[in-house]
Amino acid sequence: MTNTPAVKPWFSGILAIGVLALAFALQAAAQQTLTAPRSDGAQTPLRIFEPPVEGCAPLAVISPGAGGTENGYSYLAQGLRDRGYLAVVMGHRESGPATLRKDIFHEGIHGGLKDMVTDPKLQNDRMLDLTAALRWADQPCHRPYRVLLGHSMGSDTVVFEAGATNKLGVRGEDRFDAYVALSPSGPGSIFTRDSWKAIHKPLFVLTGTRDKGLEGSWEWRTAPYDGMSPGCKWLGVIDGATHMNFAGVGFAGKTEELTLESVTAFLKGARSGNCALPAPRAGIRWKSK
Repeated sequence: MTNTPAVKPWFSGILAIGVLALAFALQAAAQQTLTAPRSDGAQTPLRIFEPPVEGCAPLAVISPGAGGTENGYSYLAQGLRDRGYLAVVMGHRESGPATLRKDIFHEGIHGGLKDMVTDPKLQNDRMLDLTAALRWADQPCHRPYRVLLGHSMGSDTVVFEAGATNKLGVRGEDRFDAYVALSPSGPGSIFTRDSWKAIHKPLFVLTGTRDKGLEGSWEWRTAPYDGMSPGCKWLGVIDGATHMNFAGVGFAGKTEELTLESVTAFLKGARSGNCALPAPRAGIRWKSK
């Protein structure tokens, strides 16, 4: 019987470090940060998550909330990349951290945030970022399926693009096949109760029972779903999810898991044309029309 030489502890340690280093290198290689030119001469930061597939992958563009950057929402971008999407997280410099800090200094947290989200220029700048991201993504090939996702102020970008009317005069072009609005705004300073009637593409509204808004409770965030006509529209409510949990902040593990799982189910149904809800899942309530 041949004796197998024992692996020395120091060698095992080096091997483990090597495996971890390779894993981090592969992850880093799967994403990159760059800038794309806007039509006004400004630059839009983009963080790119390349999928492990050949050919022209479907596209998922993610718009962060007020004060957010392209470095956030990794759980969502990585999850979509692992499911075959080219995931792109946009940075919105005009409504990023510097502007939020300045507005909060002058107006407090609530007033500063409200000033940002109700500023027509900041909202229109986000639409310029969106166009820049699409132009960059379409350079190598025309994407076979396009999805736009956004959180908080980013959800405004989503519904503007999908066709929602608003008090700020922001107009989108409805260039995506499906939409996901995380923590969207209800009626008030930006939208009326009829703002979402013109949205016809598939759209998933997702919020949480602790996702309080600037102008209402978490129920206020469900108004976009109520205001849309039927046709592959979903509403999901995650038990205990806070506003920042959707951005991956705080004890967000469960919210991240349920968000990615439900978004994936919605996109699969929207793309196949079968928008029936999946089986009930603990921790989330949903309905569709």
